[in-house]
Amino acid sequence: METVIATIGAALVSAAAAIIVGAIQHRKSEALMEYKLDGLTKQVEKHNNLIERTYEIEKDVEVIKNDIKVANHRIDDLEKKGA
Repeated sequence: METVIATIGAALVSAAAAIIVGAIQHRKSEALMEYKLDGLTKQVEKHNNLIERTYEIEKDVEVIKNDIKVANHRIDDLEKKGA
């Protein structure tokens, strides 16, 4: 009978230790995933900022192209008047 009680006690201690170790590992794993997620979030924000700036540059380029087109027409008109 004593061996059964000792065996059950040892099993309970082993189970408790396994649960504690599992909980510690889970917390560490969760912390690592949160750290990596924060890093990825920062990279995505940088990428999104780059995309937004690119769209603004493309808009500016279109305006400049239109300004050049208008300026060329004005130059052509002035050359026709002068000729």
